[in-house]
Amino acid sequence: MEVVLANTVIGLSRYVARRPPDMIVVHGDRVEPLAGAIVGALRNIFVAHIEGGEVSGAIDETIRHAISKMAHLHFVANKTAAARLLHLGEASESVYIIGSPDIDIMLSDRLPDIDSLRRRYEIFFEEYAVVLFHPVTTESERQAERAERFTQALIASGRNFVVIYPNNDMGSEVILDAYHAIEGHPRFRILPSMRFEYFLTLLKNASCIVGNSSAGIREAPVFGVPTVNVGNRQCNRFQYESIRNVSHEAREIQAAIEHAWVQERLPQCRHFGEGNSAQRFLAALHEDSLWRRSLQKLFCDYGNFLSEILRAI
Repeated sequence: MEVVLANTVIGLSRYVARRPPDMIVVHGDRVEPLAGAIVGALRNIFVAHIEGGEVSGAIDETIRHAISKMAHLHFVANKTAAARLLHLGEASESVYIIGSPDIDIMLSDRLPDIDSLRRRYEIFFEEYAVVLFHPVTTESERQAERAERFTQALIASGRNFVVIYPNNDMGSEVILDAYHAIEGHPRFRILPSMRFEYFLTLLKNASCIVGNSSAGIREAPVFGVPTVNVGNRQCNRFQYESIRNVSHEAREIQAAIEHAWVQERLPQCRHFGEGNSAQRFLAALHEDSLWRRSLQKLFCDYGNFLSEILRAI
């Protein structure tokens, strides 16, 4: 991860030196947006951070908050995220509540249909669950054991699964090693990756999602799809009725899968937006006051006035 960060900083720095932009827009909590924030902050270029103020868990959360501290403008999903940024000392006038851009795509009528998905990725299960299981970088010493338990729980459930590779964080190799047990298995389709629009169609039509990905916390509730959230990678994040939190014990995971499989779809969650974040983002960019903001950041110590500020935004 640190090598990716270093290389991205170098590459982006060279690019903006040749073509200086008015603004660098970064999104989320990965090392690539962190690189963008570093380059922008050090070169006195406006940095706009989309979806700051969220609780991610593991190293991702630290990265997200680091990006926020280097960003000059914050485009957040909801008031809860805005409040966290104020706690971090960010200026209230730099925070815009626009919702999550993901929701715009999810609620659009431009997603591929299920038949296109099946043909493109050769997924022919009538019913299936989505599996996304990522490493927890702060608990790497237990990752191999947990990955093996997780894989065995999937096999023992007797259900069909579409498994997508973990991210490239430290520990991903032991998860891939555990997946050797399901290679060629008739009830498993394993994919290294999937285009985002197709992934949304996959998720929308799934019986449930199993693992520890943010997709189970953010995207799945929008579709009302049940989530089996394993372990503490998403600790302290948003909770919805469709999310069931379990430990790494195989029996508990298996029982939760059975429960999720027969669970009725809940109403679509709107906590992260209404599908109009793009319009809100563009409206903010057209404000003259936005571009007149100082690039010199100061820590805002609100003290007892935090509740009043929250009401103002």
